[in-house]
Amino acid sequence: MVRIEVERATTRDMRRRNRSTLLSELFFRGPLSRHDLSRITGLSAATASSVTGELLQEGLIVEAGQIDSDGGRPRVLLRVDPDFGRLVGADVGETGVKVELFDLSMRRLATVDEPLPSSRPEPEAVAGQLAAGIEAVLKDVDPAALLGVGVGVPGTVEQSDPVRVHAPTLGWQGVSFEGLLRERGVTAPVFVENGAKTQGQAEMWFGAGRGTANAVIVLVGSGVGAAVITNGTLYRGASSSAGEWGHTTVVYGGRLCRCGARGCLEAYVGAEGILDRYRLADPGADTAAPEDEVADITALVAAETPAAAEILAETAGMLGAGIGNLVNLFNPERVVLGGWAGLALGARLLPQIRAAAGEQALEHPFGQVSIELGELGPDAVAFGAATLPMAELLRRASRP
Repeated sequence: MVRIEVERATTRDMRRRNRSTLLSELFFRGPLSRHDLSRITGLSAATASSVTGELLQEGLIVEAGQIDSDGGRPRVLLRVDPDFGRLVGADVGETGVKVELFDLSMRRLATVDEPLPSSRPEPEAVAGQLAAGIEAVLKDVDPAALLGVGVGVPGTVEQSDPVRVHAPTLGWQGVSFEGLLRERGVTAPVFVENGAKTQGQAEMWFGAGRGTANAVIVLVGSGVGAAVITNGTLYRGASSSAGEWGHTTVVYGGRLCRCGARGCLEAYVGAEGILDRYRLADPGADTAAPEDEVADITALVAAETPAAAEILAETAGMLGAGIGNLVNLFNPERVVLGGWAGLALGARLLPQIRAAAGEQALEHPFGQVSIELGELGPDAVAFGAATLPMAELLRRASRP
């Protein structure tokens, strides 16, 4: 009896893996024919046909036209059905909450973007804004169609049960965002992750990280972080806090960081640190402090004053030094610079940032790395958050 049960479990596991493999190929590379799927995955034609038949019957995939074959009948193309369900991705930044709705082709259908009430908001207030944003983007959606809600947040996300958020710069310790959302009526599966990591998954799946197995995707905004990808897998560390790149030391005893330490990279290249240094260098600088960091950074990048040039050159050097450290530590094939401030800085300063990284990194690993701008824009955190329930769907090959 035990042997029969083991054999049944093994067969079920194999079937589930085959479903997951085929569905993933169709999601990332579709539309594809059954012949293509068999060739790409190494599964037999019979298995590919049987499994895709199940997925078609369940509505996970649909036919998407035909292509001619070599002398035989036309081959039917298959793809994931964009309307099988809906995904919500949310970016809980340090200045605002953005909530976006996607179909399964990752096409953005609706967006709600609201500022936070303060620079150190209470978790309950943020959860209330987040729940209201989710309700707003879902106003025309059948609740049964929602496959899950992904949330990108600042700070360390401890992937425990329950998942807990530790964001000392906001004064948050051990916050259960899922629990707070449940209290406010959110019933769909909830996936919470650090925002730099959700951006990292988005860039690896659809952006500048595609085609690499070893990469570091960095986020520079109000805060600074990184997603480290090794052999195609996100590196988390012992308690999921790996990637707190912004709190590595670049100047011993240097500027006071929001985390309480001195000399952190974030104190120099995070938006708040950049603007604070700019105001000290040019007390007459026209900045809105802290009401509109995005506008202030944009204006600084465009400015032609000596003070602006000095701060931008120093920022490029610090950012390049930080990237050089990543190159030495992780030997990536690619470093991707993202985040709203990182993209604004990189648009003007990428050559200087690359040069500074080259001065700090070891020659051999630096010769093997490319340093690129993110391709998914400032919405990459919310976009990546929406991939969290999608990843679960691909893993299970069934509704979460």
